[in-house]
Amino acid sequence: MNDYDYLQEMSKGIHRIIKYGTSGADTEGMVADNETQLTVEITKGIFTGKIKTQLVGDYNFPNVLAAVAIGNYFKVIPEKIKGAIENYTPSNSRSQLVESGTNKIILDAYNANPSSMKLAIENFAKLNAEKKILILGAMAELGKETEHEHALIINLISKFKWDDVILVGEHFKKLNPPYKIFSSSNDAKEWFKQQDIQNSSILIKGSRSTQMEKVIE
Repeated sequence: MNDYDYLQEMSKGIHRIIKYGTSGADTEGMVADNETQLTVEITKGIFTGKIKTQLVGDYNFPNVLAAVAIGNYFKVIPEKIKGAIENYTPSNSRSQLVESGTNKIILDAYNANPSSMKLAIENFAKLNAEKKILILGAMAELGKETEHEHALIINLISKFKWDDVILVGEHFKKLNPPYKIFSSSNDAKEWFKQQDIQNSSILIKGSRSTQMEKVIE
């Protein structure tokens, strides 16, 4: 992506580079809407009209733009590019939107690292919803940075207004956060089952090892 310095660094020495991004690229686009599912508008390189995806979160924008750029490079007709992306339904807890009664659940529990957790929280904070509940599982494989990174997430959470925050895992528990805390996703599931949550938007995210999808099973 032309917007990210690290990708430009990684591509040094490659003779032919097809660029995609928000500016200065062969294929350009922008986020047209992010309530609740992502809509992307392609502004240069190919005309597809607005692409209304079934993905949650503007952090999926680079993935959509990359798919359009690849399709364009291989001369796939715009209507097929648009249709393929719009018909893609996320599964395996990857940016899924799950509707349960009057609640809308963003299930993004396939994996989590500090950057993806931060983006998911910030995106959720921007969402126009009456009630918002965060249910976050601990991040794995961070080594000596584990405590520091979890402390940063707790600090980020504190900057926004939520109706409730539930944290899962020992890495969060050790920091004694001012939120509901459970040792496992099974414990969080038992709490969740006992609540009468209605008309709420809920973000569920965590590392694969925490199995956060169990909360709503």
